[in-house]
Amino acid sequence: MKQKKILTIGHKLEKIQIKYFPGAPKLVKTNKGDFIDLYTYEDITLKKFDFTYIPLGIAAKLPEGYEAIIVPRSSTFKRYGLLQTNSIGVIDETYCGDDDQWKMPVYATRDITILKGTRLCQFRIQKHQPALEFVEVVHLGNNNRGGFGTTGR
Repeated sequence: MKQKKILTIGHKLEKIQIKYFPGAPKLVKTNKGDFIDLYTYEDITLKKFDFTYIPLGIAAKLPEGYEAIIVPRSSTFKRYGLLQTNSIGVIDETYCGDDDQWKMPVYATRDITILKGTRLCQFRIQKHQPALEFVEVVHLGNNNRGGFGTTGR
C-alpha cells in the first residue's frame, strides 16, 4: 500500500492516538478545511423535543496542551433537525481513557432516525488558551465599530 506524503510547511505534525470502538467508521483527514468529520456510532431514533448524547465511536488521546472542539456540520440542522446543545463541545486532553467515547449532545426539533455512519458533526484541535491578565482601563483608545452585529460599514 502506497503511503501518503504529509507536508507540514512551517508546522509541527501533531499526532492524535485514536481508539475506534468495534465497527466504528475510520476518521478521514481531507485537504479541504481544518475540520474532520465524525460519524454516528449507532442508529439513533429521536422524537421531537428529545435530548440525547449521540455516541461517535472513538476515544482519543490529544497532544498535550490541546483540546478538541466539536461542532455540527453545516447541514446537520437542515437535514436532521438537530441542535447541538451547549453550542459546541470541548474535549480536553485529560478525557483520554479507553472508555471515554466522544459524544455529541443533541436536541431534536422533529422526529428523526439517524443511521450509523452518518457524518453529523466535525472537530478540530486547538491549543489551550494562554495565561491571561486582565488590565482595567478607562478608555480603550480605539474608534467604535458601530454596534453589535455590524462590521462598521
